[in-house]
Amino acid sequence: MTAAIKLGVSQCLLGEKVRYDGGHKLDRFITNTLGQYVTFVPVCPEVECGLGVPREAMRLEGTPEAFRLVTRNSRIDQTRRMVDWAEKRVRELEKEGLCGFIFKSGSPSSGMERVKVYGEKGMPVKKGVGIFAARFMSHFPLLPVEDDGRLNDPRLREHFIELIFVFKRLRELLAGERKMGALVDFHTRHKLLIMAHSPDHYRHMGKLVADGSLTVSEKYDRYPTMIGEAMKFKTTVKKNVNVLQHIMGYFKKHISPDEKQEILEIFELYRDGHVPLIVPVTLLNHYVRKYDQPYLKLQYYLNPHPLELHLRNHV
Repeated sequence: MTAAIKLGVSQCLLGEKVRYDGGHKLDRFITNTLGQYVTFVPVCPEVECGLGVPREAMRLEGTPEAFRLVTRNSRIDQTRRMVDWAEKRVRELEKEGLCGFIFKSGSPSSGMERVKVYGEKGMPVKKGVGIFAARFMSHFPLLPVEDDGRLNDPRLREHFIELIFVFKRLRELLAGERKMGALVDFHTRHKLLIMAHSPDHYRHMGKLVADGSLTVSEKYDRYPTMIGEAMKFKTTVKKNVNVLQHIMGYFKKHISPDEKQEILEIFELYRDGHVPLIVPVTLLNHYVRKYDQPYLKLQYYLNPHPLELHLRNHV
């Protein structure tokens, strides 16, 4: 990739003191680890819409289907102010070329899910969405989004980071000249990764790329939506084993019976949850190099993101 991935992020997660109490919510994984590979575009809805630091705390009130953003003590309704700003801000963010966004969990402006909404009797239900987060996700429905809390789950973390690398490559494809060869190359390199997320999309996207009745521009118009939808599906052990077996098929004329048995045993250990995905993938990468398999050398499934992120090490 020619430039760093651009990633939107709630500003407090970078250690900036922009919260209502003058504090921050520094997340060192985001800043120190992920920060090595991305350029952050920080956003603080409260500050950017004109509220100061410190400021009175706010919360969502009403129902999950219809709520208002209200200050806790003075009871000032800030809903319209936040909505107007959010609608303007998402249009501005179109120019940034973002590949994803990390929201602050639980925030009445930036929480992407399970935000507390207080009913008439003052009892909260965790069914709300922050006002800015809701506008962002509606405006950019295909962009990968997560919050800092969910990123503590290794599977969700892996899924999100895998997606932002895919979207970076997709943006580079779309920024270039619309050539059939470039689209075919992009799709070829992502085939097994797409298969691991959605076998159905894998089949439909192959048909799209090969469809002789469509112009190149029509294919470019449809492809981003299809890969965006495909990558929203999470991988599973079953889908990964299917892809691993598919990869092994490329070596069936080269490997010895003992090597085949070793590979199958590693697959079984992965299927049973005894070893992480990185183990069979590392073994298959060994055979890719040993037998110089050109097609597999191109596959992002075998190298979807930097190893230093340790994303396939969980069981």
